[in-house]
Amino acid sequence: MERRRSVNSPIPVFTSDNWDSFEEGLVNVYGFLETPQYAGIGRKPYPVMIPYPSLKYAKVCKKRRNGRIIEVIQEIVFGDPAEVMKLLGVDSGGSINTAYIERLNLTIRNSLARFIRKTMNCSKILNSHSNALDFFQAWYNFVKPHKSLRLEINQENKRWMQRTPAMAEGLTDHIWTIRELLDFRIPVQ
Repeated sequence: MERRRSVNSPIPVFTSDNWDSFEEGLVNVYGFLETPQYAGIGRKPYPVMIPYPSLKYAKVCKKRRNGRIIEVIQEIVFGDPAEVMKLLGVDSGGSINTAYIERLNLTIRNSLARFIRKTMNCSKILNSHSNALDFFQAWYNFVKPHKSLRLEINQENKRWMQRTPAMAEGLTDHIWTIRELLDFRIPVQ
């Protein structure tokens, strides 16, 4: 429920397609400024962003010809290749996949009108955009039951127990209502 990542929290593994802005964005968020050593000739070098050694990022590039995929190139941009593959759950002959994040992106676009492409429901104020995304995240994790998380119980006339991601993680013991979500007060620490 924290709004910002803790400095001490581990950096997750990132995967993406071949959009160059991902790499630049990751370095801006998970990097630090370092000034290259001055050689004594010409202008002093400007500081450059260096990614933290713990940053792990892999990308999948699909080459197409006439609308068909002819080649898939997998590249580990940051991090030790063996460690990245292990953290992604890929065996030695496996492949890097962006299907999970693409599925999440589709779910967000289908659930929030402001994320649909070519729409009039855009966010003009960053704070409103952030609040809408926070509400979606809370709804998705506490209110919406997920079919893939249900448990088979076979009790009386019920075969399945519906669960939300928050229930699966042990954060709550029931599916919340929208009223319960809106009335919830985060304890002050």
